[in-house]
Amino acid sequence: MADHVIIGSGINALVAGALLSRSGKKVLLLEREDRIGGCMMTHAATLPGFAHDVMAATFVLFLTSPAYAELAEDLGKHGFELCHTAHPTAVLRPCGRGARLTTDRTENIAAFNTLAAGDGDQHGVDVTGIEADAPFLFALLGGDLWSWATARLLLGQIRKRGLNGLKSWIGTALRPARGWLETSYSSPDIQALWAPWVLHTGLTPESSYSGQMGKVIAFALEAAGAPIVKGGAGEAALAFRRLIEANGGEIRTGVDVAKITLSEPNGKTQRVTGVETASGEIIPAKHVLASVTPSQLYNRLLTDDAPQEQIAQAQQYRHGRGSFQLHYALDAVPEWLAEGLEDVALIHLSDGIDAVSKSANEAERGMLPETPTICVGQPHRLDPSRCPEGKAILWLQIPDAPRQIKGDAAGQIATDGSWDEATREAFADRIEGILARHIKGFDKIKLARAAYSPADLAALNMNLVGGDPYGGACTLDQFFTFRPFSSSRNGSTLFRNLHHIGASTHPGPGLGGGSGFNTAKRLGA
Repeated sequence: MADHVIIGSGINALVAGALLSRSGKKVLLLEREDRIGGCMMTHAATLPGFAHDVMAATFVLFLTSPAYAELAEDLGKHGFELCHTAHPTAVLRPCGRGARLTTDRTENIAAFNTLAAGDGDQHGVDVTGIEADAPFLFALLGGDLWSWATARLLLGQIRKRGLNGLKSWIGTALRPARGWLETSYSSPDIQALWAPWVLHTGLTPESSYSGQMGKVIAFALEAAGAPIVKGGAGEAALAFRRLIEANGGEIRTGVDVAKITLSEPNGKTQRVTGVETASGEIIPAKHVLASVTPSQLYNRLLTDDAPQEQIAQAQQYRHGRGSFQLHYALDAVPEWLAEGLEDVALIHLSDGIDAVSKSANEAERGMLPETPTICVGQPHRLDPSRCPEGKAILWLQIPDAPRQIKGDAAGQIATDGSWDEATREAFADRIEGILARHIKGFDKIKLARAAYSPADLAALNMNLVGGDPYGGACTLDQFFTFRPFSSSRNGSTLFRNLHHIGASTHPGPGLGGGSGFNTAKRLGA
């Protein structure tokens, strides 16, 4: 019998598996696909010799996480290596203007002050404020919220700030990004630098607490950069695999868990006994950790055994916008028409708050955005091993694509409502047209491209419902202690030895591995 069976092999499952196996527990990870890693996937999507991160690429959340703090040394022994640049992000507006962030705060303050008097000083205030609040803030963003530790933390904040002071802090933290940026920064370039980043948290510029998340991102990028994994994100998954197996754990791919098995009811007590695979194999376990969406857990894995309250809540659980990925193999390093972008890890092509708001709103209404918000990664600049010498690759993510298409906001792309090949390639053409306007002779250096629609991403990973990469909408009613349900408590379920982890649970999406870490710690790792 396994001590812990873990369903899935994304970042949270791998973190939990690594910690639990290291503590001497008998751990078994079961993955339905023929590879591990969830959204950490690297392969030659365009041409042989070009290694593309098909989905997740940037590991700043992992680098700054408690999981990395504990596992970095062990992972390093098994091949995990991060690649960095001093220029984590920039924005390029249609007019050719923009702004760039470095990992040097003094340099950023000086540069931002040249864009608008006082904007650099305000940046210093914002990131220094996050730094000062880090112990409290990151405990709320990543720790077990329903716990005595959090209660003591809140009491400590009341003693420090006073009850009204804490109320004021929370009120400010709930401010949307539009309110933060428009009242804090005069430069439209600085506003445009940060506005697109809220999309990467599953929010929009008008969402509650998106302003606070914007500040957190600004602090994290400045402090830790935007690192990628040497060789590709898939190499991170392989390093975890080697670590888990070195600790005596086991990982099996191509195994689809069809059901979570339960004991016969004994009074009011019923326990999980293990899992049953699609092939009929029964695998007993003391604990089961399910890194899945609520619909997978309650409507498929538990089915008739799931509590009716949870079934109803799972049916009402909302997913957010989809993601669209576009990858290029280039014959030469791209020559940006704007200066200072050569070594930037992630460049947003956007005109600022209104542009981001418009594209996100169109996607949420089921429309193909007329001018999508585009994030461009340059992995070859951080990790030359990704492609042949003298060549280059681009990683594009469009975080505001509709999961289900109702039409085209520009009225140019005909669609039957599905992400068929014609619609996918027509939307890719729109994105490429925007990209090409910013790179000298783009058509001459383009070798190949590969596009992945939200439907394609969902086919690669069943947890990406409709191509939603965030495990569900990240609005306030489905976040923090309310994730995934208003009754949720730290990923626990009504079965004491069944634990829900993954992007659909607190602390939400990203490569931080927070829910896997927190659950492993509760289980004695």
